[in-house]
Amino acid sequence: MDKIKKPRLYCFSPAVMLATLTIEIILAIYTFWKYKLNAVTKIVIMLLICLALFQWAEYNVCEGAIFLDNLGWAKLGYIAITMLPPLGIHLIYEISGDKRRWIPVLGYTFAAMFISYFLLEANGIKSGACLGNYVIFENQPGVGMWYGLYYYGLLFAAIAYAYVRSKTSSKHIRRSLGSLIVGYVLFMAPTTFVNIIDPSTIIGIPSIMCGFAVLMAVVLAGKVLPEYVNEK
Repeated sequence: MDKIKKPRLYCFSPAVMLATLTIEIILAIYTFWKYKLNAVTKIVIMLLICLALFQWAEYNVCEGAIFLDNLGWAKLGYIAITMLPPLGIHLIYEISGDKRRWIPVLGYTFAAMFISYFLLEANGIKSGACLGNYVIFENQPGVGMWYGLYYYGLLFAAIAYAYVRSKTSSKHIRRSLGSLIVGYVLFMAPTTFVNIIDPSTIIGIPSIMCGFAVLMAVVLAGKVLPEYVNEK
């Protein structure tokens, strides 16, 4: 778990990780204070906490581990981001009032499989390294491909799911789901752009994507929830 310092992409530096963590925690506290707790608000809070937990895990990998060793923090960070796609699917399910319970259950089942692997397999996550501006994690050969299919597959499925459900929803629910789609685009598109202009950053996709995820966090608290609450 070596620290490697390279002078690029400082918008993902440890200092920014702490700032992002702070924003996401504040948004989670604001959501808890502002809105009545129900399935939707609880999921939003869990999404924000998972995003913040990943930032905290990255910070510990870069700046010195607290309570856990670097590998422990790397595993905890991976568990946090593994929960993001099924939580997003579940959020769409609850906002749109879908009755097909198997949809969120399937997402959580896939997540549980990967989390079990990361926790129980000794080399499930082999190493993590801080590049001074973002963190890279190394998985067993072959696992990264399946994890990428799981992650991007559920993200794109969530966008399609939200779009389809919005077509038959009332105005405010449609706006809430539309805002969520915008949040997904803000979550994914900037990372793709960074990877295109600098292919070497592909190894840091989880770190870079969750850096941009603060934009989605703002959309969740600032647009998705207000539109949903207006409907109620």
